[in-house]
Amino acid sequence: MASTPSASAPKSTPTKQLTEQEANNIFRQRTAELQAIATKIGELEREAEEHALVIETLSEAYTTEPTRKCFRLVGGVLVERTVEDVLPSLKTQSEQLKGVIETLLSEYKKKDTAFSEWQRENNIVVQQRP
Repeated sequence: MASTPSASAPKSTPTKQLTEQEANNIFRQRTAELQAIATKIGELEREAEEHALVIETLSEAYTTEPTRKCFRLVGGVLVERTVEDVLPSLKTQSEQLKGVIETLLSEYKKKDTAFSEWQRENNIVVQQRP
């Protein structure tokens, strides 16, 4: 289902009267921005889940055999390390990923709120096409 915004009669004090084409362009641009952020959040959440799974597996190996050999992909190169070397850096990366995800979620919420406010200010109503 495609949707198109339509500009109805403006409120009593709009900052600038938008043409329908300008409103459509801004609507599409802001929708695309929100979609891009949501996609990036999804990618990073999947990566964080993978990190958690690897950390869980390596934690078990760390308790039994910390000098066990493991392999890690660094900049496209597979390098041999030990579990005791890799586990701390994976935990750090996992925490950094969580921080980035939180930042992106906050940015998404701000942009979504601003977008909703813009729609209200300009009387933009999304109409579903059959």
